[in-house]
Amino acid sequence: MLIKIIKWISILYFSLLIIFLLLGLIIPKKYTISEKITINKPQAEVYEYIKLLKNQELYSVWILDDTTNTIRYIGVDGTIGAQAVWVSEKSGKGSQTISKLDGERVDVDLKFIEPYESNQKASTIAKKISVTQSEVISEFYDTEVYPMNVVSFISKIIIRDAEKRNFINLKNILEK
Repeated sequence: MLIKIIKWISILYFSLLIIFLLLGLIIPKKYTISEKITINKPQAEVYEYIKLLKNQELYSVWILDDTTNTIRYIGVDGTIGAQAVWVSEKSGKGSQTISKLDGERVDVDLKFIEPYESNQKASTIAKKISVTQSEVISEFYDTEVYPMNVVSFISKIIIRDAEKRNFINLKNILEK
């Protein structure tokens, strides 16, 4: 009887493992998360605010929700090559470096060192809607390795929620 139970548990376990591995073959490894919001301020004013890494301390939930975070800034903030390096008990260690600025778009390279090593990219884009309105778009680009791409939906949910909260904070600050 015990052997039958162990046999069925083993069959179930290996069946689930095979399904997990097969899903990893069909679920995309690369993905982009994109969120947007309308802010009632001119595009130039919004862009000048979002290009400064230090301003993220005022609206980014990744920073606001982590009281153990220590951030060091390297270079001239708001210019290509400027960097924010963080150390945190909650978030680990990492950095973001401005890699592109074009008057509308701010691209950053994200480097995570701890608790795991990973490199990603993100962009924040401020588009002119009218003289007094801008659309701000946040994009996060990631590639998950097989078979971990199966659980990438968890990352997508967390990042999408954080971006929505960031935008609420950003809108409140800029529209004061």
